[in-house]
Amino acid sequence: MHSHSDELWLVNPRCEGKILQGVTTEIGGNCGTSVAPLHAAALVKKRRDAADYRLDVQWTSFDAFFTLVEREGVALNVASLVVLGTTRLCIAGPAARRLEREELDAQSRLIRGAIEEGALGVSSGLIYEPGRYADLAELVACAIAARDAGAPLYASHVRDEGDAVEDAIAEALVVGERAEVAVQCSHHKAAGKKNWGKVHRTLAAIDRARTRGVAVACDAYPYVASWTELATILPKSVRDGGDEAALARLRDPEQAAGAALAMELARDPQLGGDGWDTILVTGVSNERNAELAGMRIDALARHWGTTPPRAVIRLLVEEEMRVDSAFFSMSEDDVAAVFSAGFCCVGSDASARAFSGITARGVPHPRTFGTFPRIFGRYVRQLRVFETAEAVRRMTSLPAQQFGLRERGIVAPGMYA
Repeated sequence: MHSHSDELWLVNPRCEGKILQGVTTEIGGNCGTSVAPLHAAALVKKRRDAADYRLDVQWTSFDAFFTLVEREGVALNVASLVVLGTTRLCIAGPAARRLEREELDAQSRLIRGAIEEGALGVSSGLIYEPGRYADLAELVACAIAARDAGAPLYASHVRDEGDAVEDAIAEALVVGERAEVAVQCSHHKAAGKKNWGKVHRTLAAIDRARTRGVAVACDAYPYVASWTELATILPKSVRDGGDEAALARLRDPEQAAGAALAMELARDPQLGGDGWDTILVTGVSNERNAELAGMRIDALARHWGTTPPRAVIRLLVEEEMRVDSAFFSMSEDDVAAVFSAGFCCVGSDASARAFSGITARGVPHPRTFGTFPRIFGRYVRQLRVFETAEAVRRMTSLPAQQFGLRERGIVAPGMYA
């Protein structure tokens, strides 16, 4: 129920990494981008990303995409949300600003059109470009557009999962209340040692909202490392305006020096940071750096004879910002606490990859292949956070109910199972 396969359904239609875990349905369109709608800068970005998998983007709408998937065939049932980051790229490109009224109206039309073509709701990735420039008014407007089109669901990679995680969850809850939609807080966590334990307060806030009548839930994966773009650790001022603007700044010696200093201070353990040994490079886009996958940033810095921040900058410049990394930032106790909440679904936060071929590059996070078995092994049998039947509910009927999947999620007369 929190997948990032999206266009990989066309690249690897067998979806072995998910099928062999027992997954039969994937919901894509989470966090940063969705497969549609694709216009202007959104189409350029999707074509660039898809080129890494030698995929020719032949669609611009959900209808055209799902028609192509149906024609080509895929081993799973697939569905998608429409992502704020993609609609924003369609309307305003990577602009680091609030949208104007006419742009908000155009974005709402795109969202309504996507829902009419089958999207299950709207999602946001509020740490990524350009979604992070959306203010509360824009988030509410997007959620209302989805509701009015018949899909009253707002899923969010919230604005902050570390120091300001409580405020970020509060913002998501406000969106749900003002737009009168269900809310899904994606891969719920508290990142960074100094923030461990905050999940008890955020879970309580979600529980209070549920008591008030907000249909809010969350999801999580059973690991203490997250997995996302390495570029997310850059200062926000460097990332403003998208990848091309960020690269221009990082190639400027003076601005690169400023960025390096800011990153050094942010990760200094004596100042509350988690240290460079907690970041693992998992994948790059160019073969010349392929051997770096699996290397921690502190080790990479030693390998290149430089400082960790300078190593990050060099790698991002050489790879044109396309570097994935695992961040070992969570607490085992926090992960168990999140799963102890009865409204927490299980999601892999990973794409469907194969064991060989073009999707098998790098060193993917183990959640790609192990999320659902690990739930039973660690959280049912070892830690006894919940019983087997409850684990199944968190993977099946709970997400199906939250996402409005009819006739799926339980075994009963009339259901597809």
